[in-house]
Amino acid sequence: MFRRRTQQAVEESPSTANDAKSGGKGRPTPKRRDAEGRRRQPVTAPKTRKEAYRQLRERQASQRARVQEGLARGDERYYQPRDRGPVRKFARDWVDSRRIVSQYFLPFSLVILILTWVPFPVAMRQYIYFGVITVAWPVMMVSVLITAIWVGWRVKKVALEKFPGENMKGIGFYAAMRAMQIRRLRFPKPMVKVGGAPMPTPSSRR
Repeated sequence: MFRRRTQQAVEESPSTANDAKSGGKGRPTPKRRDAEGRRRQPVTAPKTRKEAYRQLRERQASQRARVQEGLARGDERYYQPRDRGPVRKFARDWVDSRRIVSQYFLPFSLVILILTWVPFPVAMRQYIYFGVITVAWPVMMVSVLITAIWVGWRVKKVALEKFPGENMKGIGFYAAMRAMQIRRLRFPKPMVKVGGAPMPTPSSRR
């Protein structure tokens, strides 16, 4: 009697194991390197030189677009090392929030250059040369020099009060040189309007 039950249990055990295996995955567990190999995307190398150049141009265009977007947001990761840091940002904002005489130096110089090329009559040319080159040009140069000295001194003084312990090396010269540039040509681009109001970023315009 016991022998018959034991033999019956042994005969039923393979079917039970098969049922359990059929209820599972039904296949052996894949190896890790096989699974990772299937997850990897196939890398297709360019077949021709023209296709390689096209892919290179697309990557460069995408990178330039990412850099331009970061610069427009004021992301300092895309700035040059000389433009990074809270002190440099303060100097830029201080200059950009004001109308300074020295920022008109380049447009004024361009006007003088154009006037020297215009074929005025001889009598009128003498008055123009005297008024522009002999009077206005020296006055502008002295004004730019005085303004640059004042901007550099003022920015450094306020920055020392606002950022104690920070490195102030070259901050005055940095602010003075930015004040001599035309506002639209300044880089990094101004992040504040004249008066101090913040400029709208590309994300806020959408």
